[in-house]
Amino acid sequence: MQVATWNVNSIRTRQQIVIDWLNSNPVDVLCLQETKVRDEQFPLTPFEDLGYHLYISGQKAYNGVAIFSRNPLENISCGFSPIIGDRVGDFDLQKRVITGVSDGVRIVNLYVPNGATVGGDKYEYKLAWLKLLQEYLQLLSKEESVGLCVCGDFNIALEDKDIYDSTDKDQHVMSSPPERAALQEILDLGFQDAFRKFTTEEGHFSWWNYRAAGFRRNRGWRIDHFYLTSRLYDRATNCWIDVEPRKLEKPSDHAPVVVEF
Repeated sequence: MQVATWNVNSIRTRQQIVIDWLNSNPVDVLCLQETKVRDEQFPLTPFEDLGYHLYISGQKAYNGVAIFSRNPLENISCGFSPIIGDRVGDFDLQKRVITGVSDGVRIVNLYVPNGATVGGDKYEYKLAWLKLLQEYLQLLSKEESVGLCVCGDFNIALEDKDIYDSTDKDQHVMSSPPERAALQEILDLGFQDAFRKFTTEEGHFSWWNYRAAGFRRNRGWRIDHFYLTSRLYDRATNCWIDVEPRKLEKPSDHAPVVVEF
């Protein structure tokens, strides 16, 4: 079983890139972030023609998540509220969470808020969102016997080796100590990093800024992750970042990441 995660930075803009990638990499499940389209305008047919069932949660111009699966998913839900309840409040207004069960594996697809600037309102929103995510995953983990596969754009580089240059990391959004601590608290629920099971050295990234020739100079960050509970982690046989789509004309600024069980 292969599961991929990819922040496509607009599914309508990258539609052909994603189609071509799926033709060359027919993964069982593809989790997308930043689809940036309302559900009624999502380009369903081209992907259904490839043999995928589509599950989407989107909004105009911002955010948006989707799961493509070769087999129908079970127990699908969007947002935090189906698991946590009404206490979520306005946090589900931004479409950032979708989950479903495939072949007994609970897949959780996330688009974590960026945070914009350390100390700002969006940064505080991100920390509060991560606290909700912790509660959400804790509740989900009690229900799943096979395991949880949590993936997506986390907008956090957990370690210094996940950044091309960690200078001033403490003041930089996506690497500040409170963000890293919030993510580590989530991982302490029993999650492990699938990519680091197979690749321990630095210099591997999943996102490169469009500016300043970031990709060509490999000035990147590893912020797209697969986190697995222990039983699923033991079953993982490979995990890699596919940089090829990032080389194309008008690509997403992220590359897909794939895990294999």
